[in-house]
Amino acid sequence: MKYIDYMQLNPFQRFWYNFSNAMKAFPGKLKAFFVAIGTFFVKFFKGIGKAVAGYVSRFIKGDWATKVSYIIMGAGNMAKGQVIKGLLFFVIEIAYIAYIVFFGWGYLEKFPTLGTVEQGLGLNPATGGYELMAGDNSMLILLYGVLTIVLTAIFLAIYFASTKSAYQVQQQVAAGEKPISFKNEVKELLDHKFHITLLAFPTLTISAFTILPLIFMILIAFTNYNKAHLAPGKLFTWVGFDTFSEIFAMTEGASKGATFIELTKWTIIWAIFATVLNYLFGMILALMINKKGIKLKALWRTLFVITVAVPQFVTLLLMNQMLQEDGAINVLLMSLGIIDKGILFLNSTALVARITVIVINCWIGIPYTILITSGILMNIPADLYESATIDGAGPVRSFFSITLPYMLFVTTPYLITNFISNVNNFNVIYLLTNGGPTTENLYQAGYTDLLVTWLFKLTMNSQDYNLAAAVGILVFIVCATLSLVTFNLTKSAKNEEEFS
Repeated sequence: MKYIDYMQLNPFQRFWYNFSNAMKAFPGKLKAFFVAIGTFFVKFFKGIGKAVAGYVSRFIKGDWATKVSYIIMGAGNMAKGQVIKGLLFFVIEIAYIAYIVFFGWGYLEKFPTLGTVEQGLGLNPATGGYELMAGDNSMLILLYGVLTIVLTAIFLAIYFASTKSAYQVQQQVAAGEKPISFKNEVKELLDHKFHITLLAFPTLTISAFTILPLIFMILIAFTNYNKAHLAPGKLFTWVGFDTFSEIFAMTEGASKGATFIELTKWTIIWAIFATVLNYLFGMILALMINKKGIKLKALWRTLFVITVAVPQFVTLLLMNQMLQEDGAINVLLMSLGIIDKGILFLNSTALVARITVIVINCWIGIPYTILITSGILMNIPADLYESATIDGAGPVRSFFSITLPYMLFVTTPYLITNFISNVNNFNVIYLLTNGGPTTENLYQAGYTDLLVTWLFKLTMNSQDYNLAAAVGILVFIVCATLSLVTFNLTKSAKNEEEFS
């Protein structure tokens, strides 16, 4: 379609045209996404192969000191005058060997089975009586096994770096150059390589408190760790993809598969309504506040800022009490003669409860959108509106032709992150309804439960840790895929430096 034909379409026709084009392009973008993932792994393994080839080549070309450094880390550096650097490599090697010998290996050798000796009563030879004898703790075996594997990977990276450093020093000496001193290397880290110094501590903390627990959680999904296999009293073991098969198994009654499908549908519906309504109403209110002729603009903005300043959980708990059968809202409606008895906003039917949480979420989320969009709206060039007015465009046409496209271009990343945060919006559902109304048709869930609140209940109420971990993995995969593909389809990604 030509641009002149596109401009003659009404807003709904434009929306459908853009939506249909996006849907047509979606399979290609999805394919490109998975191709990019495959390319990444190909490059990753090629990089490993290249590193191994370089490792063998350095050993062949290296002198005696370089060859010794393959066994004693830092030997090549110390032999060429880099004593402190060589000693650091040597200390790291000794520390790793000590860790493996005295701690890590005991958990690593049990990692394939996650333990074989279960805790129970046994005969104590010293006392001649039966006592509770300690067995293997599958939880600690999994945790420390993962830690040992991660530390081993880090050690191997340092080990390869030490052999490379030894060979580089050998080449410098052979070329008649003086090896760089430890003092000068520290200066480099505070000057030209300062970015490495700054990122070292954040990378370490992220690895320790984010990546390691994430790996641990992912591995839990491939075990049978649940209320029947709680450590340390019971052992749990690897079960492969059995947990994922259980999620997608459709059986009669309150099955886990039926519950997952139902909650997935509601989670998507909730995320769409929570994102779109907050965005549109917030933008409209921001337009009203910024409109010429509106008095006390600073007052209206201040009121919304104060609303944002109140902690979200306080607002939600208050609304929970106000919406009870004998709460303030029902008392007010009955006193006005509108209703005869209190309405169960949160615990009557699924439809009423779901509409209620969507409306309350608008009350909480709209002020954030107002604050975000106000600054953007004030930066839209006024001459665009003036030109539209001269051409005969009214307020509605100006909104759909100028304001909305401009806002979507700037705030698309915000919309995507807001959608994902609504998929994982734990507070609103848990503090308002606790997932209710309850039902026997769903496994450990209510009609307003999202996948994230169901995940919480699976861990806290029924101890289905493996099932909760599998649900978490699926939610992550879907959210990550949608975010990346959707963003790459938008103008914000294609034309970063311009708006059209």
